[in-house]
Amino acid sequence: MPAYHYEALHANGDVAEGVVEATSRDDAVAQIRKSYEIVLSLDEVKQSVKDPFQKFRRLNWKSFALMCKQFSIIIKAGMPLVQAVDLVASQVSDKVLKKMLMKVSEDIANGWSLAYSFSQEGMGFLPLTFIETIRAGEESGDLVKSFERMSTYYDRMTKTRAKAASAMVYPAFLMVVAAMVIMVIMTYAVPTFSATFASMGLELPLPTRIVIAVSNFFNKYLWIVVCIITLLGFLLRLYGNTAKGRVKFSRAKLAIPIIGKITVMTSASQFAHTMSAMLSAGMPILNALDIASRSVSNAHLSHQLQDIIPSVESGKSLGSCMRYCKDLPPMLVHMTTMGETTGTMEYTLEVQGEYYDNEVDTLSARALSLLEPIIICIMAVIVVCILASIYLPLFSLYGAM
Repeated sequence: MPAYHYEALHANGDVAEGVVEATSRDDAVAQIRKSYEIVLSLDEVKQSVKDPFQKFRRLNWKSFALMCKQFSIIIKAGMPLVQAVDLVASQVSDKVLKKMLMKVSEDIANGWSLAYSFSQEGMGFLPLTFIETIRAGEESGDLVKSFERMSTYYDRMTKTRAKAASAMVYPAFLMVVAAMVIMVIMTYAVPTFSATFASMGLELPLPTRIVIAVSNFFNKYLWIVVCIITLLGFLLRLYGNTAKGRVKFSRAKLAIPIIGKITVMTSASQFAHTMSAMLSAGMPILNALDIASRSVSNAHLSHQLQDIIPSVESGKSLGSCMRYCKDLPPMLVHMTTMGETTGTMEYTLEVQGEYYDNEVDTLSARALSLLEPIIICIMAVIVVCILASIYLPLFSLYGAM
């Protein structure tokens, strides 16, 4: 949304200046006239040139959650906003956040709103949920609660990410070890036995010939295979970054056993938590629905939720429209409908978010507990098959003696 720098005249004759966000110049004038008698000047704020590498930045979620908590405490203590931003900037350890906050401080000193400054300085970097919650907090005059909600929200997200990363360490280690063992056997052990069998002039059984052929192929064309796999991975990633590719891959992900269910539960949790936070901040339901739908990480489910916005805008209830989102959990739809009927949608969605958080934890723990023995069994089967194919000619030789 464009921003306009203005100078205006109070009824008592004092001149004031600041920055207002508006869809057009007329809208900006209308907003200014609510507080001032005369608009002396109005100029659109020129957008600063952004860092070309900004989109490659990665947000440190732990530092970000701590930043939100610090803001809530400092603003609650009654410190002016510019000084609050400066103080938080001095306390933040993450260099990217520190640099951004220093720019935000300058913007606020020049009359910009906090949300608008965050949206400009953190474009493509800060989450939309955070910016819109702060915007709603500014409009309602309760920034403290907005930052408290964001602190709780992102603290929960950080813990969930850390738990998932910690749980994946051992399975990932097993997969790497399994791949290394198989590669060593195929590139070093099998060629040695193959040369021995060739010198002995033995007639090799079919499993042995297959293993030797695969080993020879990898020894001759390993780098070609690696390059092809890398190229395919790169092309798939490029396609996955397109809007159509994201939706297709997201839809395919839902069809994978266990993983698909975890994805649905995770998306339901993201939607419920974000929607609850937006409504609690006083945001209109249409704006909250738009932001909550875009906060869902699965593109297919996100599109389904965005498709119901026109129906809600036409006057239909959110719960009835969500029934058309076939891949959403039925309980989320029913509880949203009940929350609308009883006027407790914020609380109901928050409870639903916590429920799906627990479900994701339970399903993830169960999937990981099954993944470890499955990897070990697959590795054992492959190694046993390779070794058996190598020893089959030896058994035939001993039987002929």
